[in-house]
Amino acid sequence: MSEDTYAGLTTDAEREAAYEATIWKNLRRNYAGHYIHGMLGMTGFRLVNAPTFIPAYLHFLSGSDLIVSLGASLQQLGGVISPIAGAAQIEHRKKILPVSMFLGTMMRVQILGIALAGWLLGGTPLLVSVLVFLFLLGLFSGPQGVAFQFLLAKMIPIERRGRLQGWRNLSGGIVAATLSYFAGKYLVGGNVFGNGYSTTFALAFILTSAGLTFFRFIVKEPEPPTVRPRTAMGERLKQLVPMLRANPGFLYFMVARTFAIASRVAQPFYIIYVGKKIGLSGETIGLLSLAFLGADTIMSLGWGYLADRYGFRSNFIIALIFWIGSTVMLMSVASPTLLFIAFFGLGAGNSGYQMSAQNIVFEFGHRDDMAMRLAFSNTAESIMSALGPLLGGVIAASFGYFAVFWVAIVCEVIALVLLVTLVEEPRKRRLQLEAERAAAQEETSTTSLAVREDEEGNL
Repeated sequence: MSEDTYAGLTTDAEREAAYEATIWKNLRRNYAGHYIHGMLGMTGFRLVNAPTFIPAYLHFLSGSDLIVSLGASLQQLGGVISPIAGAAQIEHRKKILPVSMFLGTMMRVQILGIALAGWLLGGTPLLVSVLVFLFLLGLFSGPQGVAFQFLLAKMIPIERRGRLQGWRNLSGGIVAATLSYFAGKYLVGGNVFGNGYSTTFALAFILTSAGLTFFRFIVKEPEPPTVRPRTAMGERLKQLVPMLRANPGFLYFMVARTFAIASRVAQPFYIIYVGKKIGLSGETIGLLSLAFLGADTIMSLGWGYLADRYGFRSNFIIALIFWIGSTVMLMSVASPTLLFIAFFGLGAGNSGYQMSAQNIVFEFGHRDDMAMRLAFSNTAESIMSALGPLLGGVIAASFGYFAVFWVAIVCEVIALVLLVTLVEEPRKRRLQLEAERAAAQEETSTTSLAVREDEEGNL
């Protein structure tokens, strides 16, 4: 859509209607683009971001719990400032697809770097290189997350996003869960091409690159009728506090999300704890990765349809319950089967959380401020995700894994209480406002008609 599309449209309502019409006109191709990108592109990132391969690889290279936590923290640290910087660069643009493609490509380069480092380097240079690439992966993933979430909001109507992500995660989850099992058992276990971990990450690079390529050539990005004027990043940062004060629902959501993310102090240590308990072979890594990612596969459709019907807040609440119960179970069992179930529960909770935390942000305010809301939300998440594993590493080294797990449980309980008591489902509020506007318009139309009839009667 270009300015010519809006030519002759004199009111904001007419321009918004034309924008909505364009979204629905291109919905099929944009739906397909997001679906294929999610199925292929996100499959590789699931392998990298699952709490199995990277933590196990860092522990294999260093033998240190602190290095494992440092790797997780560096990846999140890279995304602390970059989301807000990215939002400041895209919120004034009517077309953000080119920027999104650049950021997505740079993310994939870092995965390739991790793979190549394993084949070309060894010892301390290899470990340092992996840590640097993890930091850069986080650095580019921050603004990339804002850009692609913004594209999703521009292209897919809110009432269709849950089922899209459900089907996308179902398909991608099948590929990722199956791939993770075989990667752990055969690639890592068999040390394929001299470094099974590098081979796994190279495969992740190929899948994510294929997804991004398909996305670029399938989707058609609409141009909104309005965008924010370009504003200096410092000035936009000053506007964050007023934005939060004007939207208490979003503020309380951010506090709840912060506590939920703080529970990630434990995430890098799930697989290490299992290794201490029953041993950590390539097959074990593959099985538990299958459980974690398979949960995304099985639960994704349920999360999607639940969100479309009741809103994303419901997903968030249930996801926290999954996290709490699964962490307690992980601490209490030693059977490989029960540990598999515990990892399945952790994966199910993570799936529901990711879908809700990313999408509920769209519904808390006006479209023109969406990029900055996403950026602020992602930055807060990255800060806690960066500090959490470091704190977790210190706690694990000083007091053991159980202490880390209890800290995570307490944070999740606090987040759950905040969501239930202080955060209203924003979709309910939006529908209420739309109903009030419709009623006001109907009342105005009725009054105008009565006035005209009265005037005609007087004539």
